[in-house]
Amino acid sequence: MLRRLHRDQPESFAFTPANHAWAEAQLSKFPEGRQASAIIPLLWRAQEQEGWLTRPAIEHVARMLGMDYIRALEVATFYFMFQLHPVGSVANIQICGTTPCMLCGSEDLVGVCREKIAEIPHTLSADGKFSWEEVECLGACTNAPMAQIGKDYYEDLTAERLAWIIDELAAGRVPPPGPQNGRFASEPLGGPTTLKGWEKGRLPANASVTLATAIGDTVKRIDGSEVALRAPWRDGPAPSGALAKPKAKAKTAARTAEAVEPGKPALFAAPKAGKADDLKQIKGVGPGLEKALNDLGVWHFAQIASWNAEEVAWVDANLVKFKGRIGRDNWVEQAKLLAAGGQTEFSKRVKKGDVY
Repeated sequence: MLRRLHRDQPESFAFTPANHAWAEAQLSKFPEGRQASAIIPLLWRAQEQEGWLTRPAIEHVARMLGMDYIRALEVATFYFMFQLHPVGSVANIQICGTTPCMLCGSEDLVGVCREKIAEIPHTLSADGKFSWEEVECLGACTNAPMAQIGKDYYEDLTAERLAWIIDELAAGRVPPPGPQNGRFASEPLGGPTTLKGWEKGRLPANASVTLATAIGDTVKRIDGSEVALRAPWRDGPAPSGALAKPKAKAKTAARTAEAVEPGKPALFAAPKAGKADDLKQIKGVGPGLEKALNDLGVWHFAQIASWNAEEVAWVDANLVKFKGRIGRDNWVEQAKLLAAGGQTEFSKRVKKGDVY
């Protein structure tokens, strides 16, 4: 496909102060003279800020990196993730049209986009809220047909369901991403035939959908509020306006039992009565993960047993090296049994010393 810059371009571009600080922090990750290696993240940040990648933005990034304009333009036109045309203020809908999705009805989804958004792809809807395009394989063939909307996948779609999703987005609501036909993930349509134990006590949706829904990140664009981390091996102060890497919080008064963030569960600075539960009795929790939980403020089975889906998503997001473990091993159900004084087959093995 021939990719050209849009004919109508703004006069200029500048990063917001927060995004400029973020961009400066990215430059610190590369050796002197190699800043051009940051071209893709900086172009992506510019696109997130504006919604699409303009010529002034490409040239602005090239100047920051000391690159010839043509070199930055080569990158922007090569990668299809960069939108060279204006996109909808709410969402750009990418319909997968590769063979599995086509056989399962992607042409009907394209028809919905033509009817509800615009007849021609890369064209704004009348209200400016939406745009659409047909793309090649997005790697969710088992859940065909599907579309990427914003940062997430909407799978197992029908024409009626996609039309409803567009109406919901237009009204300011964000439908949960993931399978749209009741499927949990990518198990057979008739239900799993092996490894069926995972169904017991599962979350309402898989971990990816739960997290995206809890933090409202499905169609939200980056707004510059993220911490701009410098490369830890670089000497000297952080770039002007950039946020330094946060220092580890003390384990004392830094945490309370009150939830001060959306989805944040009850956390404690120290175990109650000075005695923590042996969290390693929960299958999937080893010594390293137990320490990570303690550092967060999780000491007792009862804390884990009380978590709802949003709280699970919050803890999962903060267990950086152990994401996905909570749902995979059904911690909440295990913790409920252990908190009530019961035992699991795994906890019995731990107590006997059979698990190290």
